[in-house]
Amino acid sequence: MKAEIINNIHNSKQLEKLYRENKTSFTRAFNEVYEEIKENSVAKTWNERLNFEDENISWGTNKELLFVFALSLIAGLVAKIPQFALLNEDLFYQRNIGFIVFPFLCAYFAFKQNISTKKLSIIAVSILIAVLYINFLPNNSKSDTLLLACIHLPLFLWSVLGFTFIGDYDKNNNKRIDFLRYNGDVVVLTTIILIAGALLTGITLGLFSLIDVKIEDFYFKYIIIFGLAAAPIIGTYLVQTNPHLVNKVSPVIAKVFTPLVLVTLITYLFAVIAKGKNPYNDRNFLLIFNMLLIGVMAIILFSITETSKNSESKFAITILFLLSLVTIIVNAIAISAILFRISTWGITPNRIAILGGNILMFINLSMVTFNLFKTIKSGKEIEQVEKSIAIFLPLYCIWTMIVTFIFPLLFNFK
Repeated sequence: MKAEIINNIHNSKQLEKLYRENKTSFTRAFNEVYEEIKENSVAKTWNERLNFEDENISWGTNKELLFVFALSLIAGLVAKIPQFALLNEDLFYQRNIGFIVFPFLCAYFAFKQNISTKKLSIIAVSILIAVLYINFLPNNSKSDTLLLACIHLPLFLWSVLGFTFIGDYDKNNNKRIDFLRYNGDVVVLTTIILIAGALLTGITLGLFSLIDVKIEDFYFKYIIIFGLAAAPIIGTYLVQTNPHLVNKVSPVIAKVFTPLVLVTLITYLFAVIAKGKNPYNDRNFLLIFNMLLIGVMAIILFSITETSKNSESKFAITILFLLSLVTIIVNAIAISAILFRISTWGITPNRIAILGGNILMFINLSMVTFNLFKTIKSGKEIEQVEKSIAIFLPLYCIWTMIVTFIFPLLFNFK
């Protein structure tokens, strides 16, 4: 993107095209090369345009706003299917929780980016196959593969969302990193929306209770359900139309939480040793250990994308390097514990699924840690670290598909 901006600095039409194709990447790349081209009058104009501090909230076009409202309403109706169709809520949500959010986020990005008909067809068919597949799996409450499929299906739908977000730029690593940034930003904004909704709920119920009007059942059955379904869609809409809302919040979160997570993780490892906890023989502890690993891995990826976006100091990158290094140790312990359990008690779907995910994370973390070390040593930009993250996203997607769609058949639905 940097080279394209420099080469087309006198071509206003091409610059505008590059900007509209990927506003976030264009803005970041432009700010990084601005010092080289700041004497150019076109560059000065673009600098003012991209870095103008607009405190007002943009609500986009009426067409886009109406589309988001329609998606939120339909998402709420999907969430209400068990009540409308008198289905078992636990069974429905276990299998279909991902379909309340991800298909509608895919629809939003397909609408916003005007992706090709071919891509749109692939997305629609993928979601349709997933709906039919997960709901036609045998209903066996003791089936490990059913549980694994239900857990991994939202991750598959998240991959479909990434495919939609990237659009016609399949091999564009910057687009993949932008997708990770989007996830971090939308989580931050959606959390704020949910906190505001919780406050509104408390105030509303409190006010009506003062006049002895009981609205709790109605409020929770309709307002809360529709609000929860709409929150990530509205959060996505606000992030895309008002990137400045979270541009300053996400880096602060990354900067504050990364060292805190590092200290917590090191303290936790020492506490595990002191307490004599053993992931090799304690199955529940191993599961918690893996949940911890996944959470820390997500924080590392989020922090790296935010660090690269905001040109943080060498200290911030060093903290990320240390956190990645400690996480590799945690990952290695988890892998060795799973291998021990497989060699001792045999192969099960759960053990193979966790082992495969851990091996992928170990390789990815090793690449990230190595590139962070090179970045610290050379003082160069963090782009190579970003690349080591981006190239691994399709591999996570493939493993998710294997666990979701192949494991139940491979292990005879057990």
